[in-house]
Amino acid sequence: MYEDFFAERLSFLRAQKNVSAREMSLAIGQNGSYINRIENKLAFPSMQAFFYICEYLGISPAEFFDDSAVNPVKWNTAAEELKKLSDSQLDLIILIAKELQK
Repeated sequence: MYEDFFAERLSFLRAQKNVSAREMSLAIGQNGSYINRIENKLAFPSMQAFFYICEYLGISPAEFFDDSAVNPVKWNTAAEELKKLSDSQLDLIILIAKELQK
């Protein structure tokens, strides 16, 4: 169960970053087939490797497991920008978001 989720989530997030499994494997200091083996459920990362994976993807471990966040990197960017807005600006953004959901 967890292996399936982990493999699918990793593949999804890696695709969003638009990098190959080999490129990501090498970037986190592993052999070229490491990420591919995880995505094919042939391996499971250590905790340390998992943290490197999250760091590479630009997300927290909690965000990795939160599959309700379709694009956590963009979500984080948006949240950082929203922190800079006034209350009235935030009210407008909330109204826009509600309208977009209709």
